[in-house]
Amino acid sequence: MTLALRELLEKEDESLLFMVQEIGSGENGFVNGLNSSSMEEFSSKVRRNYEMARSINLPDEYVPQTIYWLYHNGKPVGYGKLRHRLNEKLLESGGHIGYVIRPSERGNGYSKQMLAGLVKKACEKNISRVLLTCDETNLASRRIIEWNHGELSSIADGNCKYWIDTAARLE
Repeated sequence: MTLALRELLEKEDESLLFMVQEIGSGENGFVNGLNSSSMEEFSSKVRRNYEMARSINLPDEYVPQTIYWLYHNGKPVGYGKLRHRLNEKLLESGGHIGYVIRPSERGNGYSKQMLAGLVKKACEKNISRVLLTCDETNLASRRIIEWNHGELSSIADGNCKYWIDTAARLE
């Protein structure tokens, strides 16, 4: 399986627009903020996310976040968000990492590899531990997190919190 994780650029192409449109508004707690009805709208959102990763014009209630595209044999199959730090809201729900695979590509093991790659990217950004949250009933997400050495720290109000030590994942 030839997979590649690539950081969002200031300008992106139409193949990524088609992917985010297929993903739709999001599900299972993942918000697809890149979903767009036109290339113009998508380009604007991409530019904004490029700036967010660099803390440019970042509102106080936001944290810097980098988006990574997952490609299989040159085709975009999903994307992930890596938040550089947490605020109170993200400590409760959202965590450092969120990811999604386009519906037509699910069931191929991409989520496991995406999360592993995002944990490595977190380590490269000197984030020693990452928090992931998911719904208690989302068994697929729980298995993916646990496969990536996520340690369950709590379950409250139907929300699971897992921590992954990033440095240990590089060994």
